[in-house]
Amino acid sequence: MFVSLLPDGAAGQDEQVTQRRVVFLIYPQFQVLDLTGPYEVFGQADRWVPEGEGYDVEIVADRPGAVRAWHGIDVVAGRGIQQCEGPLDTLVVVGGPGDREAADDEELVRWLKAAAGRARRVASVCTGAFLLARAGLLDGRRAVTHWACCERLAREHPDVTVAPDQIFVHDGAVWTSAGITAGMDLALAMVEEDHGPEVSRAVARTLVMFVQRPGGQAQFSTQLAAQRPTRKPLRDVQAWVADHLADDLTVRVLAERAGMSERNFTRVFRAETGRTPAAYVETVRVEAARALLETTDTTVEAIARVCGFGSAETLHRRFKQTLGVTPGQYRRHFSSAW
Repeated sequence: MFVSLLPDGAAGQDEQVTQRRVVFLIYPQFQVLDLTGPYEVFGQADRWVPEGEGYDVEIVADRPGAVRAWHGIDVVAGRGIQQCEGPLDTLVVVGGPGDREAADDEELVRWLKAAAGRARRVASVCTGAFLLARAGLLDGRRAVTHWACCERLAREHPDVTVAPDQIFVHDGAVWTSAGITAGMDLALAMVEEDHGPEVSRAVARTLVMFVQRPGGQAQFSTQLAAQRPTRKPLRDVQAWVADHLADDLTVRVLAERAGMSERNFTRVFRAETGRTPAAYVETVRVEAARALLETTDTTVEAIARVCGFGSAETLHRRFKQTLGVTPGQYRRHFSSAW
């Protein structure tokens, strides 16, 4: 089915428009949603553009045939990389737990680098960024990957400027996205670039997606992945904080509970957790507020009081600073209580 969203005469009669060839590169232990999510976005776009002007999507691997994804799903690659010849519009490298082995495959990386030279644009989903980086395609560029792997990408590839809180990054002809479902946001942005905002909005409505997702990927990561202290007094303080969010949680109070001076407590806490006591308390309060927004219909004002923010205005400000969205926006998207 094709539904025209273009005004009459929008496309010039002499303009030659052909299908855009999109190639997904997969490998053993890839994340299947990294493939199927963007694949579906491109497929849905075909409904809203004239026949022959959409996307010709194919899947390739090191050799043709079934490729075992993470969790055991087999996906058939129609071609091996050596049979994937000719110009490409878009080359997409998926992510997954197998990214390390794939990035160590010299033949695969050489093909990726050469194929990128035949493509109008190159993209990665999630940890597929590590293959692009290994091929030198991210050198001197901004990029992003799954929030849990951003530090690793920056450490292993210092020539890459990692933007850890972005859903996706578009730097010239290279696009990278954050974890898993962010690949759909990236693909949707490509559809908008190719066919305009009306088509991308139609695809977003069909797939029940944000046209532009609010906030960055901090809203989807656990901010409490801080290193667990080795010292028992600090662990006891952390446990106490979680049960007393509405109390006075200044450094003075926390240091007294740990039996330390304020100066020593601050120094040791930061050394063992990677953050100051104040930053840790703020993070725990935000996480608690997130949980209540997701699982209850408690008012924002009540959540602010229970979590130690004092007022809804303060909670609103902290959410915008930390997650890039308001409490109301967060609840509408993530709540299971409605």
